[in-house]
Amino acid sequence: MANLRQYGRVMLKLSGEALAGDRGFGIEPSVVDGLTEEIKAVCQMGVSLGVVIGGGNIVRGSLASRQGMDRVQADYMGMLATVINALAVQDLLEAKGVDTRVMTAIRMEEIAEPYIRRRAMRHIQKGRVVLFAGGTGNPYFSTDTAAVLRAIEMEADVVIKATKVQGVFTADPAKDPAAEFIPAITFQEVMARELAVMDASAVSLCKDNHLPIIVLDLEERGAVTSAIRGERVGTLVS
Repeated sequence: MANLRQYGRVMLKLSGEALAGDRGFGIEPSVVDGLTEEIKAVCQMGVSLGVVIGGGNIVRGSLASRQGMDRVQADYMGMLATVINALAVQDLLEAKGVDTRVMTAIRMEEIAEPYIRRRAMRHIQKGRVVLFAGGTGNPYFSTDTAAVLRAIEMEADVVIKATKVQGVFTADPAKDPAAEFIPAITFQEVMARELAVMDASAVSLCKDNHLPIIVLDLEERGAVTSAIRGERVGTLVS
């Protein structure tokens, strides 16, 4: 199957909210089970894979700060939430025979390795799935930015952002039934139209480093593997 892939090294960015399923909070085991099956299928294609998971199913730093909490404190809480999600996904992946490592931007050696670029590259070269947790380790930076930063450092070919929608729309499809799906768009258009693909710093990093983004629906089984094979799935931002 390895010869069928278009991308050899992929950074998968997962929405934390997606792990909660219909519950809206916490971790839904059936959702994580489906997700880990998708990751396992990607590994079986011979693809080198890094994963960054958000923490919005537990706490969103930006939202907590708007509700009165100190922004820096709230962002650190969000970083810890991403570690919880990474450990949950690691546990189920290893139960399915997928070799993984969790690496954190904030040191916590009892449960995960500290992020060191050369060590992360070595894990990926050995075929391990690396789960990058803790964001960038700095407040005011989203996990979108962390995913793009790690993708550039890991020399990934593409960032795949798996969310709860089909791709990029002209407006929020959950709020505007007239929102139109956009199958392909440039970085310049995304920034000019302020579309909710990733935050502006993440999109700018991708543009500057010629790193394409594919936005697709996490709940669509097989969507990630189809995108890696080069099939038209979701929205391509390039």
